[in-house]
Amino acid sequence: MINAVLVFNNSGQPRLTKFYTQLETSVQQRLISEIFTLVSNRPNSSCNFLPLPPLLASSSKSSTPTTPHNDTPSLVTYRHYATLYFIIISTSTESPLALLDLIQVFVEALDRLFENVCELDLIFNFETLHATLSELIVGGVVVETQLDKVVDGVKAQGRVAKRPVNEGKGALGLGGFGRGDGVWAGR
Repeated sequence: MINAVLVFNNSGQPRLTKFYTQLETSVQQRLISEIFTLVSNRPNSSCNFLPLPPLLASSSKSSTPTTPHNDTPSLVTYRHYATLYFIIISTSTESPLALLDLIQVFVEALDRLFENVCELDLIFNFETLHATLSELIVGGVVVETQLDKVVDGVKAQGRVAKRPVNEGKGALGLGGFGRGDGVWAGR
């Protein structure tokens, strides 16, 4: 299971924080800071996987230590693109190589949607950023990895949001209140 998806710039400013497991805000903020420090200080020649910092690992353990759990967050997978770090926190049941591929699909989808994506696109179009992530991951589970389907799904959401409303008038231009032919007529 994926527990969180984070995107930082090189200065450590979060551009996306999406947690799929419940954590207190103070723990989230400390975790974000700690993960950025760990990831940004690693040399480029290092692998893109590292164990989860003790902060989250200890805060998510079960109250019954005798029961083995595979849903405890234990792995940080990341990729560094230009000025942005894309980070996924996951359980040991997720394949780190599959998570690297998921990050790649996420970045390629953003690149197609924004036509050569940059950090400012993520800042000013955060709705598209979240919609893209929602096409890939729902509730911590990967639901789609095909780039074309992800991009088409996000574009379809944009078309629905921009679809004009007929301002409460029926098809004949009459005020359609009470007859069921108002705003939702023909949909």
